[in-house]
Amino acid sequence: MQFLLTAINAKYIHSNPAVYSLKAFAGKKLEPFITLAEYTINNRVEEILGDIYRKHPDVIGFSCYIWNFRLIQELLPELAKVLPETDIWLGGPEVSFEAEKVLSKFPMIKGIMVGEGEETFRDVISYYVGNGREEIGSKYHRLEDIPGLALRDNTVKVRTSMDMNEIPFPYENLQGFENRIVYYETSRGCPFRCSYCLSSIDKSVRLRNLDLVKSELQFFLDKKVPQVKLIDRTFNCNHSHAMEIWRYIKEHDNGVTNFHFEVAADIMREEELTLLSDMRPGLVQLEIGVQTTNRNTLKEINRSTDIAQIAGVVEKIKDHRNIHIHLDLIAGLPFEGYESFQKSFNDVYAMKPAQLQLGFLKVLKGTKIREKAEQYGIVYQENPPYEVLFTKWISYEEILILKQVEEMVELYYNSGQFTHMLPVLEREFVTPFEMYLQLASFYQEKGYFVNTPARSHRYQILLEFALTVSPEKEALYRELLTFDYYLRENAKSRPSFCRDLSSYRDKIWEFYQREEKEAQILTDYQQYHARQTMKMTHMEVFFYPVWEADSNRELQKSKAPDFILFDYAKRDVLTKEAGIHIV
Repeated sequence: MQFLLTAINAKYIHSNPAVYSLKAFAGKKLEPFITLAEYTINNRVEEILGDIYRKHPDVIGFSCYIWNFRLIQELLPELAKVLPETDIWLGGPEVSFEAEKVLSKFPMIKGIMVGEGEETFRDVISYYVGNGREEIGSKYHRLEDIPGLALRDNTVKVRTSMDMNEIPFPYENLQGFENRIVYYETSRGCPFRCSYCLSSIDKSVRLRNLDLVKSELQFFLDKKVPQVKLIDRTFNCNHSHAMEIWRYIKEHDNGVTNFHFEVAADIMREEELTLLSDMRPGLVQLEIGVQTTNRNTLKEINRSTDIAQIAGVVEKIKDHRNIHIHLDLIAGLPFEGYESFQKSFNDVYAMKPAQLQLGFLKVLKGTKIREKAEQYGIVYQENPPYEVLFTKWISYEEILILKQVEEMVELYYNSGQFTHMLPVLEREFVTPFEMYLQLASFYQEKGYFVNTPARSHRYQILLEFALTVSPEKEALYRELLTFDYYLRENAKSRPSFCRDLSSYRDKIWEFYQREEKEAQILTDYQQYHARQTMKMTHMEVFFYPVWEADSNRELQKSKAPDFILFDYAKRDVLTKEAGIHIV
């Protein structure tokens, strides 16, 4: 008997913690009967169908989410044709809240595992393997008796919430997780009641025992996992729990692993901020859901967020330059129109996070906002991910505009490639939103949304756009883009917007020869000859102090040039920008 637990992830770098947890909870006696299969939404239906068929499972279980349910729906009827004797089960948030409807739509599925799945899955596979044999932990002779199952013509027996300490650690080894994000949870549930979020359904917060957590974190540290993403909904909702974990990873830092936490900034205490300020740069990154700064919207979606406090906390964390901060916004919320969203965008942009994630409301099954969608005039996609199309307050045309603005933010702000050009260009506009809006219009006019330019060509496009705004600043813009380009790239080919350096070649070569004889700046390159060092670093000539671009003062051109050395061996841990030396 083989039970195939199947996950279809959004990207290859993602993994599915649910299927690993189900397998671990089933226990050693049942483990030989369980196989895992992971695919991505980029796989064609035919590819997944063929691979599953070749495994010839007796039972299949799909983990269903908004990002993969369309693909699963395409797979189900085809699987029933090629594997007619195989039972098919579904589980996960996408099917738990409308189980009866899903069962009616897909007659080929056996049933649905509703809610938290560990205990339910263990009982189901025990039924298949042993059908009542107590030696393998089976105690049910009929599927109808198993709590947590939605079956045709059968009332679901609701299970109580899991004790977090009963769930085994899902990672025995990390084979197959190379170059992938590892997900981990230390709690389930959330004390907050955000109406758009599934976590608001589970109002109790259940914490995993800290001794267990520490031993499991140590496993990741010992294995030098590049990134561990904690999926706790609000990690710092319990102060002592958060502090213990942060202290542990600080004291046992391996110098490699990065831990990602989703936190509520407005409940952070000074003690937490002090501890975070002393972390190794890159050890921790924080994601903070601001969502909106519209007070009426915040009240309507049950968020008691203090925006001023969030801004203060973000500023304090940024001051220490050791933690990557992501701030999130959601377009399409109740009472948030186009103009209001622009204000929310500008408010959050002013906090200058490392990344600003501009998302769009997903009207999820089981949430309060879905129940009240008609009242709000929220019209959303018929199929997953159920994204908002328009509301009483914002039109579909305006949503489409925000989609284009989102892409500009992603390409130009979140990429981290234009950290000196953007602050200067922003000054030509009334607000940052206006800049990205006009940049989106420029992209639309030139057809770049259809034919997306390569990463290196985006510098040239930004120059073209900037010259439509203030052509008299061309020399400054070229230098800013040159500076940004070489901060990130030790490029072999030179972009067209850069200055011709032929008249400065002798001076640059003299510097490298001098450093070869007696290193004053290039002390890490003493084992290399001048020509080798020249290839491993880069020197550029500037007449503007472009490295000061994020200050508020106007950059003035000087008569004599500055020679700037870009040192790629000394990249910033957070920004990945090269170290610079003014020669």
